[in-house]
Amino acid sequence: MASHPQKDPGLAKRIIPCLDVKDGMTVKGTNFINLRQAGDPVELGQAYSNAGADELVFLDITASIEGRKTFTDMVTRVARKINIPFTVGGGINELEDVERLLYAGADKVSVNSAAIHNPRLIDEITGKFGSQVCVCAIDARLDDTGWHCYMKGGREKTKLSLFEWAKEAQDRGAGEILFTSMNHDGVKAGFAYDALAQLSDELSIPVIASGGAGKMEDFHDAFTLGKADAALAASVFHFGKIKIPELKKFLRNKGINVRL
Repeated sequence: MASHPQKDPGLAKRIIPCLDVKDGMTVKGTNFINLRQAGDPVELGQAYSNAGADELVFLDITASIEGRKTFTDMVTRVARKINIPFTVGGGINELEDVERLLYAGADKVSVNSAAIHNPRLIDEITGKFGSQVCVCAIDARLDDTGWHCYMKGGREKTKLSLFEWAKEAQDRGAGEILFTSMNHDGVKAGFAYDALAQLSDELSIPVIASGGAGKMEDFHDAFTLGKADAALAASVFHFGKIKIPELKKFLRNKGINVRL
């Protein structure tokens, strides 16, 4: 079992644009469907880096064998262009996948379905590369019986509870939890604050909020009500609704510690 230091409340809160990549282009959907194009991921990544994003996440949402080469080439191009940490995910099933993406220049990898299938994958990644490299992404939906984890891009419900699985991922060595609320994804009506706060209270590793950003106040609420360590969003950034420098000034004015 990995031991984690307690979270440092003084750490700056992070703003993380997320780029879903399909066939080499950035796309964005609502509730995981209805995709539309949003531009070249390398150019977008560079623009976000220049605008003051703290980190980036690139997800290969069609991680078929053909798609992998395109995505790995993109990771290499991103690494040449940006100087902030970036995480890659999608189709990571074994250590070889992690090795290939880190070698291409990624700083961290995000595992989701593969880790649910084979939880030991988290132990293997962190054992070889360290906890800081492993982000455990969890897609969960709230229904009458609570928060349940989903696999395969939100298509397949599992018996796992969000909170139990997040705790197990932490115990196996994951360095961060990236929690996406499927109920809130793309709806732009705010994050899942109650679930975020519960995760933040129960875990000692950072929690990244994902799913639901629609306006600047939603980020503020993610950090205050949701106690999140970072907030991730896609469409509000891609389609220019929220500009990162303005968002950070807004948060700083509200007393949130962000890097300007």
